[in-house]
Amino acid sequence: MSGSASAAGPGELRRHLGVFDAVVIGLGSMIGAGVFAALAPAAAAAGSGLLIGLALAGVVAYCNATSSARLAARYPQSGGTYVYGRERLGEFWGYLAGWGFVIGKTASCAAMALTVGSYVWPAQAHAVAVAAVVALTAVDYVGVQKAAWLTRAIVAVVLGVLAAVVVACLSGGQADAGRWAVDADAGFHGVLQAAGLLFFAFAGYARIATLGEEVRDPQRTIPRAIPLALGITLVVYTAVALAVLAVLGPERLAHAAAPLADAVRAAGAPGLAPVVRAGAAVAALGSLLALILGVSRTTLAMARDRHLPHALAAVHPRFGVPHRAALAVGAVVAVVAAVGDVRGAIGFSSFGVLAYYAVANASAWTLTPGERRPPRIVPVVGTAGCLALAFALPAASVLSGAVVLGLGAAAYGLRKAVARR
Repeated sequence: MSGSASAAGPGELRRHLGVFDAVVIGLGSMIGAGVFAALAPAAAAAGSGLLIGLALAGVVAYCNATSSARLAARYPQSGGTYVYGRERLGEFWGYLAGWGFVIGKTASCAAMALTVGSYVWPAQAHAVAVAAVVALTAVDYVGVQKAAWLTRAIVAVVLGVLAAVVVACLSGGQADAGRWAVDADAGFHGVLQAAGLLFFAFAGYARIATLGEEVRDPQRTIPRAIPLALGITLVVYTAVALAVLAVLGPERLAHAAAPLADAVRAAGAPGLAPVVRAGAAVAALGSLLALILGVSRTTLAMARDRHLPHALAAVHPRFGVPHRAALAVGAVVAVVAAVGDVRGAIGFSSFGVLAYYAVANASAWTLTPGERRPPRIVPVVGTAGCLALAFALPAASVLSGAVVLGLGAAAYGLRKAVARR
């Protein structure tokens, strides 16, 4: 990375990330989650409509990314939609978005940690998950620049593994383009649910927005980095989904415990399966690292406004990172990873993150032409899409997500009532 870091005042974060590092951080979180974890449950929901679900998730993600990019350029601060909602819609909506993000993405961190454990040492998945959380929290603690370099290496490895999967599947003689056909099993609700599950994999571009206080020239860097990261990810996801479907078909994919490893075995390349398992573990580590970065920065922003304990707003004088927020997030994630369940964490996270982006799109609607407002259709489709996908998720995810958002709203109201008295 070229250039020097921008100076930071007391309590501020240093600006030393360029476009390339910001894109890589987004790629590390997106690619790490979806390809290895979401294809099988999405196929179970949508059947032969999996590719339609992927396209729908991509459209909603594009709207969210466009709204987020315009808002992040206007408000280049740590916190993402927590800041946008507060500035454009009012304090409550910003708070609710931040609450949904912190809670939902904490669950995402646990899900990614457990994914690492299940691939590295299935018999001790929880112990490995906790160890991964501790190690990557330490990386974040000593500085985001080190985290960006590590994420760059992880993304390079994962992209290499995914390219090998695509080549092996499409050139192995077992691929059949007829398996891409959409049949009667592709119901409307199933496709929506698949899109909601796959959206979990696209949400990494938020990491770029939440790092708004640490990128150089944010008005230029963020609007370029977010669509670049999303576009690259969508191309990768489409290629992998097409390759795996061509070999397994939707029914076998839906029942696959490790879909990419099963696909290369079915394609006649069993020797590649261990490489795929290692790649999955590395991808989940990359996602976990980027998630910890994003959640700790939103925690910092909410703590600055005293919606979370103000002690978490401290910035380390040497490393220039929100060290207390990072440690607090790491501790909570480690506890959840020690006792939690991957599928439950993914569903809960998806609901919270979709609510977060609904607020982002509503905030983007209020931008003026002078503030580089996106075309009106973008926040409209984004808001409607987020709400539709959120309520199409499994009932347990919708109920738990709604309860947690309600508890957050109640806590906000109580705090306001106490303050007035």
